[in-house]
Order: sequence, then C-alpha cells, then structure tokens
Amino acid sequence: MIYYAQRQLREEREGRKMNEIEVIEVWMNGSRVGRIALTPDALCAFEYDASWLTSGESISPLFLPLQSRLFVAKRNPFNGGFGVFDDSLPDGWGHLILDRYLKSKNLELAKLTTLQRLALVGLNGRGSLEYYPDLSNFSSSEIVDFNYFAIEIKNLLESNHTGASLDALYTHGGSPGGARPKLFVHIEGKEWLVKFKATYDPNRIGEVEYEYAQLAKECGISMPETRLFDGKYFGVERFDRTSTGKIHTVSAAGLLHTDYRIPSLDYLDLLKLCHYITKDIEEVYALFRLMVFNVVIGNRDDHAKNFSFQWSGKKWRLSPAYDLLPGSGFNGYHTTTINNSGSPTVNDIFTVSEKAGLNKQRAKEMYQQIHEMAGKKGFNHVIR
Repeated sequence: MIYYAQRQLREEREGRKMNEIEVIEVWMNGSRVGRIALTPDALCAFEYDASWLTSGESISPLFLPLQSRLFVAKRNPFNGGFGVFDDSLPDGWGHLILDRYLKSKNLELAKLTTLQRLALVGLNGRGSLEYYPDLSNFSSSEIVDFNYFAIEIKNLLESNHTGASLDALYTHGGSPGGARPKLFVHIEGKEWLVKFKATYDPNRIGEVEYEYAQLAKECGISMPETRLFDGKYFGVERFDRTSTGKIHTVSAAGLLHTDYRIPSLDYLDLLKLCHYITKDIEEVYALFRLMVFNVVIGNRDDHAKNFSFQWSGKKWRLSPAYDLLPGSGFNGYHTTTINNSGSPTVNDIFTVSEKAGLNKQRAKEMYQQIHEMAGKKGFNHVIR
C-alpha cells in the first residue's frame, strides 16, 4: 500500500514538472549545445550556447549552421520541430509504447508539446544529444529473458495492454524508432538493440535479418556487430555508443528536413548529400554500395530515416548500415527512388552513379560483386 502511495506521489510530481517545462537545454558529451523554446505558434526556436559557438560544431549543417542567431523551425515536416531533434523522438514502436505508458499515468501523448516529449527522452535518445530537464525512465540493467519480453510484446500488440510489464517495456524500449518491436539492453558492458517479431512478420524474422546482415558484411558494407540471441532474436550493437562517449548521429531525413513516411528522395539526392557533408568520395562509394545492395536484395523500405551520418573524429561520416532485409516499401516500390524510378533497372543504377560523378568501371564492379554474392546465397532480387 505504501509503495503505491509513493508511486502516485512520484507520478504527480513528474506531471507537475512536465507542465512547468518552458525551455529545454541541449547537451552533448558534457557540453551545453544550446536551448529550445516554443514560439506562441508552438514552433521550436533554437539558439546555440555562446561557449558552443566558439568550440563546437554545427549539429545540423543545412538547417542549424553554427551561427549566433535565433533559429525558428517551420511547421512541416516535423510539426514545428527541427529534424535533428525529431530524430531523438520515438516513432513507430517507441511511439506506441510511450502512448500506452502515458495513458497508464492518465496522460495523453497527443497533448504533449515537443519540449515535453524531448524531456521524456532526456539522456536516452539516439546519438549524443541529451535534453534537460531529464524526465526519462530507462533501465541500465541487463535482461536475458528475451522469451518473456517476446510474449509481453505480443500481448501488447494484440490488446490494450496496461499490465505491470508495460513499465518494463517502456524502460527498455520507450525511445526506439521503426515499426518493429525492439528493446535496448546492456549485455557484457555493451549496449544492444534487440528486435522482436511484429504482428505480420514471419516467424523466422530474426534469423532472416541476421542472415542479411552477414551477407551485407560479405558484400563490403560497413555493419555494426550483430548477434542472434537465443537463436531467434536479432540484435545489433549500438553504433552511436562507444566506451569513450556517445556519437552524434543524424538521419538523412533529419539533415534534409524531409518526410520519411512518403517517397521524398532519390538516391542521387542522398549521394549528393553524402558528398556535401562528408567531403569524402570514398563515403559516397560506400553509400552507392549500400544502394546497390538494397536494390539487389529487394529492400524497398529504404526511407530517409534508414540512412544516417555521424560526426566523429572531427568530420562527418556515413554511419554503419542498418535495417537491411527485403521489404515492400511504399506501395511495393522503393521509398527512395533510383533515377526517379521506384522499380529500377540496372541501367537506372548506373545512371545514378554517373550523375553522382562515380567511376563507371568501379561502379560496375561493385554491382557485379554484390549481385554475384547475393545470387550464390539465393538472396538476389530479379532486376531487369
């Protein structure tokens, strides 16, 4: 009885704190980056901290250049927010968990401001950005009973789940994006993201994603460490975490302020962005290799949040690849088009490489290598 009274008092106190939020401070690896407030029209207004202006770097070069001024976001596509901060917010699975969790606390997600949502992310968002006040509630304990969580996830997906395990699901998985259920876990001193079966996924979805991850590595694509836990749960080591700190990570959607839910980019746009932000042609070739891989295996769910860039070693780099497995995409077509085609031909692939200024012979060799490697394993998609 005392426990529930203490819990109710804590929730009431957190509710009051949330309602009092007028400014969010943004930090990165111990340094204050800047602060966010809302305009009367509920648009995010951001300014860099004076010390960050002298010693830091732009956290989003296209929309938040390192300048001493007030930046005000547009209404779309992030409902009045900036892409770099929207990347921190949960979507898909994380959105569902957060919605159910807040309802269990008699709160409504739809009524929260962007500042309140960022406070709930707190120190536990994607990449290295942290938000204060920190109202997050995440667990750093190791969990090993994946079968238990698989059952609880299934129950949540099939019902208006509000049981005791909802708190555990939230503390381990309230922030991840993407549609597939997933949890953050700490195992052997490393942070992992472990995926589970969604309602319409095949039973072997974990094994399938693991097999494609291994194929991607064999095809020369940079991948984080992957494991198949308990022989069926696909896990990927978080590439935005290191032993020395967090790595600033921004998706292409966040950098370009484009809506990832609909077709909004061509791979040529991505290749040009890669060249612009990294200033390294080898990074462009790495992205072209990833494009070819997606086409060859039939991964049409290649939306703008499935490509990211990281600020590491005083430069921008293409992040390791992720979410690599066949997908239906947008109405059966590639969400990111190839030479403006959602159903590309081999000629479209090479047209994009040529427009991006890549060497014709090297591009051809990349395509042949990936096509042959996938074909040997029976994973290649039919391309005209």
